[in-house]
Amino acid sequence: MIVRVGWDSPLTAVTGKATTKVVKETGFATVGELLEHYPRHYVERGRLSDLGELTEGDYLSLVGQIVHCEQHSYQDRRTKRTAYRLEVRVKAEDGVLALTYFDRTKGSSDWHAKEYAVGRVGLFSGRLKWFNNHWELTNPDSRMYVEDGDVLDRMPALIPIYKAVGKLNTWQIEETVGFALDLLDEVPETLPDAVRAGEDLIGRAQALRWIHHPDDFSQLGAARKRLRYDEAFVTQTVLARRRSALRAIPASPRPGREDGILAAFDARLPFTLTAGQARVGEEIAAELAAAHPMHRLLQGEVGSGKTLVALRAMLQVVDAGGQAALLAPTEVLAQQHLRSIEGMLGDLGRGGLLGGAEHATRIALLTGSMGTAARRQAMLDAASGDAGIVIGTHALLEEKVQFFDLGLVVVDEQHRFGVEQRAALTSKAGNPPHVLVMTATPIPRTVAMTVFGDLDTSTLSELPAGRGDVQTTVVPVRAQPSWLERAWQRIREEVAGGHQAYVVCARIGDEPPAEEGPELHAVEELAPELAQGALQGLRVEMLHGRMTPDDKDRVMQAFAAGDVDVLVSTTVIEVGVDVPNATVMVILDAERFGVSQLHQLRGRIGRGGHHGLCLLVTGAAPDSPSLERLVAVASTRDGFELSRIDLEQRREGNVLGVEQSGRRSELRLLSVLNDEDVIVAAREAASAYLEQDPDLGATPGLRGAVLAIEESERADFLDKG
Repeated sequence: MIVRVGWDSPLTAVTGKATTKVVKETGFATVGELLEHYPRHYVERGRLSDLGELTEGDYLSLVGQIVHCEQHSYQDRRTKRTAYRLEVRVKAEDGVLALTYFDRTKGSSDWHAKEYAVGRVGLFSGRLKWFNNHWELTNPDSRMYVEDGDVLDRMPALIPIYKAVGKLNTWQIEETVGFALDLLDEVPETLPDAVRAGEDLIGRAQALRWIHHPDDFSQLGAARKRLRYDEAFVTQTVLARRRSALRAIPASPRPGREDGILAAFDARLPFTLTAGQARVGEEIAAELAAAHPMHRLLQGEVGSGKTLVALRAMLQVVDAGGQAALLAPTEVLAQQHLRSIEGMLGDLGRGGLLGGAEHATRIALLTGSMGTAARRQAMLDAASGDAGIVIGTHALLEEKVQFFDLGLVVVDEQHRFGVEQRAALTSKAGNPPHVLVMTATPIPRTVAMTVFGDLDTSTLSELPAGRGDVQTTVVPVRAQPSWLERAWQRIREEVAGGHQAYVVCARIGDEPPAEEGPELHAVEELAPELAQGALQGLRVEMLHGRMTPDDKDRVMQAFAAGDVDVLVSTTVIEVGVDVPNATVMVILDAERFGVSQLHQLRGRIGRGGHHGLCLLVTGAAPDSPSLERLVAVASTRDGFELSRIDLEQRREGNVLGVEQSGRRSELRLLSVLNDEDVIVAAREAASAYLEQDPDLGATPGLRGAVLAIEESERADFLDKG
């Protein structure tokens, strides 16, 4: 009697008790989760990859026939005993590849020698290594096929290769998947019939069989098309439900006033808003005046004026009798926001104080390291409502911090905060507050649509007048060590011309040395070295996150005032720091920074109408991916193009908040960068379907998939992000 299993049956139903422990290590709890672990690639029968195009570290899988097998003895360096290795050569249609198996005992080596006898055909997978002037796989996984008859004709045309999970290798996964497909009673259909027909997609059950065991590339293509759309449709259904739920939540309207502080502020502006700032400002103003909470993502290039747009929104809320909180990721940035907003408001920011304007409000700063008296006063100003604008770090999230009437939450650099941290701040409002999320890392349209699908997105693409051009140059010190000295000379030249410079390091100086790779430059070591050497005679100061808040503020104010020529810093100056007179930046060990981070850092110069120079100093090897990444940064200042490069490297898993949620990515086949047409179609179809079936009762499979996401930790990111 054959026992059938269901989609939600425990995985042990198809693996048996003997592998229960291994199953736990995979992280898969059900049969359905196993079947959604798709092959990462496929090997064509009898094909060997072109060895001329391979690079060390590539994961290679090939089918071939063994043409050489020889055993050798050697002395094991660790045990000082005689050990054995098996040297094998495998021939396929277009080349020969070496395999080496290392064994501790002669017995196991003898077994391998028999297993890999000349003439046998097998499938071999492993990491490629260049050794003794030839490519080889060391201790690769292997699966040998029968010895008699026409072996290749009876092998599958496309052999699936799976990423190993736990202690299961690709062959074990393939066998378990095949067993599950044979026993599976029914696959829940996640797409409504009309949607599936409209997109000309095969059924989900057929797609799963073809993704795991395709007979040819046409079957594989049809399966991928269907399952890719599945991922887009389910995700967009979750986000559409979220948008619908947000529209149903009541909020306190915060309309503007013609005679309020915002009008007074606008009348004093010494410049005209850019077209983008005016357009986005109107969008935000209308949403703040509505009876349901605004949830908007404001993105733009470094220096595009996001802070000004956010300040105008905060002033509108203050005009309506409410308060606004600005959450910043670091104390340096919080202090910078305070100085910037105080400078823009002038006497409009000194409400209740001597010299304050008639419609003025008060600004409070709250950080974790403030003194007791200052901290108590800031908390009192927030709780009493005396402070219309409260700027702070994680200290704002503490339970004892209360607001009189919190109407708007502005989150700067949202990716630096976890889900629960952002939610903790919005929970301090009596009614759900309006939320404005800012990021200076531009996000491609389809990424924003997928990741922030429950937020309306506004983009500032133009820079205000007066921004200087910034030339970026890669300084490859491995090939050209003398170029570093030229970098220090360029700093001296800029300072001689009346300007200032940043030098950015990846370390502070008191961290333990890295276990591998060259030691990185450190702020505490480099600052005195430069002051006494290459930059002797210049005023050099250091800045890093472990300095006391007073010391950090003192250094930043001195640098902003022009009393410091060169600031040697960590990435604490990455966002928010505005020193218009800084025209040159040297980033050491630049290969250790991400694309978006380099773009952010570079945005600190060229802010005062002066042309800037950014030097990316690196010891990365020629033709390495690290060096290619730096060349890409140097080639463009288009933040949207750079964000695509960054996301291609980080993959969608991180984009969807996996690091915050602790779960693996829900996207397996869908690429938010490459499948724009699929995402757009799925978004429109999901929204239309929800109008007909809000509870998803007509498609139980879709309802189950959506609820599984909404109930998971990942839903916290989607709901509160």
